[in-house]
Amino acid sequence: MRTGIFLDYSGGFREAADHVAALEKVGVDIALVAEAYSFDAVSQLGYLAAKTSTIELGSGVFPIYTRTPTLLAMTAAGLDYVSEGRFRLGIGTSGPQVMEGFHGVPFDAPMGRTREVVQICRQVWRRERLSHQGRHYQIPLPADRGTGLGKPLKLINTPVRERIPITIAALGPQNVALTAEIAEGWQPVFFYPERAGEVWGDALRAGMAKRDPGLGDLDVMVGVSLAVGEDVADRLNWAKPQLALYLGGMGARGRNFYHNVATRYGFGAVADRIQELFLSGRKAEAVAAVPDDLVRAVSLIGPRGYVRERISAFAEAGVTTLLATPVAADGAEYRAFVEEMVGLLP
Repeated sequence: MRTGIFLDYSGGFREAADHVAALEKVGVDIALVAEAYSFDAVSQLGYLAAKTSTIELGSGVFPIYTRTPTLLAMTAAGLDYVSEGRFRLGIGTSGPQVMEGFHGVPFDAPMGRTREVVQICRQVWRRERLSHQGRHYQIPLPADRGTGLGKPLKLINTPVRERIPITIAALGPQNVALTAEIAEGWQPVFFYPERAGEVWGDALRAGMAKRDPGLGDLDVMVGVSLAVGEDVADRLNWAKPQLALYLGGMGARGRNFYHNVATRYGFGAVADRIQELFLSGRKAEAVAAVPDDLVRAVSLIGPRGYVRERISAFAEAGVTTLLATPVAADGAEYRAFVEEMVGLLP
């Protein structure tokens, strides 16, 4: 099992670079930079590439709707170049609230677009003259949709690698099956190891049955809130605002993917209540409604022995990379928690 960290949307670049550089020295394998309606992740990833030397860097995630597939490929190739082959392209769909509300682009055909994006990226990295006539993307643009002057081009630069690893953030059964079929990695959210098989097992098996063996094993990359110690029980409450935001506020009623996952875990009534409170503006009450049991199920918060047991549960459920978001009081505690996790991994 590998260790990693998930950097916060709103953290400062310099402070984050200090964290990552320090944790690189103690053996952390990967750092992911989030991108929502925050600063773009590319700026921070380039900055981290200059400040580190061995740790893998990844986007967690670039929404597929906000960049053309070709630009995603160019960006990934550029980040892989400046990091000397240490970049992993994480992509996902985000949700209609962000895509249509912040970017003003339609949220449509997530599965079809994801498949075509992956195909186009790999063609660009192989430096082929780009020609893709899919349902959602046509490159070059057909003459009846433009000037007719477009022609197949190939990337000018030679990428460090012709196959940069791709991780897809996916939650729904069909998207998870697609991810298991075409990607090097899968990034679920709020992963409950004891119930993950019930929720995603069939989808993973369906995708793996179609998987190209050349892709290798699927890297299951799971984010967890983290606090290790004898006196960290209060940190369960520190992790609740994020759960309340995602279950209650990341989408409308009936169109919240995170709410759906919690429901499939058996927390449907709780998720409904959190959503009702959050969407009515009672955010503090929504946070208070998040049960300790749900936080414990999807986090690593507790004494060393307990955290070791939970790490084993994640490993038995197929997790290959744990991405920590420490719920820490300061930078020193942040690093201490991550070092503890590194020491507890099998």
